[in-house]
Amino acid sequence: AAAKRKHDAPAARPKKRAKKAPSAPEPDAKPGPEGASPGEYSIPPPVSQGKWKNKERVLIFSSRGINFRTRHLMQDLRTLMPHSKADTKMDRKDQLFVINEVCEMKNCNKCIFFEAKKKQDLYMWLSNTPQGPSAKFLVQNVHTLAELKMTGNCLRGSRPLLSFDPTFDKEPHYALLKELFIQIFGTPQYHPKSQPFVDHVFTFSVTDERIWFWNYQIIEEDASLVEIGPRFVLNLIKIFQGSFGGATLYENPHYRSPNMHRRLIRLSVAAKFREKQQVKEVQKIKKKGSKVLIEEDPTEVVFETPAEEKPVEIQLVKPESKPIVKDKKKPRKIQRKKQKKLFRTEA
Repeated sequence: AAAKRKHDAPAARPKKRAKKAPSAPEPDAKPGPEGASPGEYSIPPPVSQGKWKNKERVLIFSSRGINFRTRHLMQDLRTLMPHSKADTKMDRKDQLFVINEVCEMKNCNKCIFFEAKKKQDLYMWLSNTPQGPSAKFLVQNVHTLAELKMTGNCLRGSRPLLSFDPTFDKEPHYALLKELFIQIFGTPQYHPKSQPFVDHVFTFSVTDERIWFWNYQIIEEDASLVEIGPRFVLNLIKIFQGSFGGATLYENPHYRSPNMHRRLIRLSVAAKFREKQQVKEVQKIKKKGSKVLIEEDPTEVVFETPAEEKPVEIQLVKPESKPIVKDKKKPRKIQRKKQKKLFRTEA
C-alpha cells in the first residue's frame, strides 16, 4: 500500500536512478570518478589546445570629431586584432590621463587612441597603461581595407607575423617602439578569439624618418605576398615616460607640425604672387622710361621716290567777284499762291 502523506511535511521525491552502461561498452568510455559504481561511465572533456598565458588586451577608441577614413581605419584594426576591445568616443574637453581609468575599467593594459584636431589632423597614441611608456604619432596617408587596391584576404582572427626594419635594432628610441609594437599588435598565443593559423604579416619599416605600416597576406602556393591593408604612415612626435604624459624621453627633431606645414605653403604661394607683381611693375617702368634714339639708317631711303616739285604761284591781283543771279521764277510762284487764297475766300 502507498505510504500516507503527512499534512505538515512535503512528499518525499524518489531518487534518480544512475545510468547503466550498455552490454557492449564503447571504447571511448572511461571509468567514472572515485565512489561511482562500476556500471557508470563519463564523457571525457575536450582536449585543450593550450593555456592562454599572455593576457594582453588592447583598447582601441577615439575622440570626437574624426572623419570617415579614421573611423574605417579604427574598425580595420579592431578586425585584425582579436585581443582588442572597443569603447565609446571620448569628449575632446576631457584630459588624456582619464584614458588610464577607462583602460582599468575595461581590464586593458594597452591602448591605441586616435585624437582628431581641426577635423583634418589625426594623431595616434600608443600606450602601456598605467605605468607607461607612451608614444605620440602623426598619422598620414591612410588607406583602409575597403579600398579597391587592397586585393588580399586573410582569415579573421588569425595570428600575424611581425616584420621589422633593421633600423629598429640600431637606435634606442626605435628599439623602445619595437617592443611597444610587439606587445600591442602581436596576438597572444591561445587567445580565445584567435585562430591557430598564421597567414598574414605586419610590416614596420623606417623610411624618410617615418614608420610605414603594411599588412600582407601570405599565399600558400608560392609563399608570395599580397597587400591587404590597412596602410598608413606614423610620424613620431614624442615618447613619454608615463602613460599619456610624464617626462619626455625622446623628441623627434625632424618633425614639423601640420600648422607649420600649411603656413609654409601659404608663404610660398604669397612669395610667388609678390614676384609676379614685381615683374609687372618693372615692365611698366621700362615702358614709361625715356626711349633711346637710334641713329638713322641710310638704307631706309633707298626705295622712296621723290615727288615732283611744283612752282609756287603768287596772286597779286584780287579775283573778280561772281555776279549774283536771282531766280526769276520765284516771285511768280508767290503771286500764284496769293491769287489761289483770294479765290478760295471769295468762294
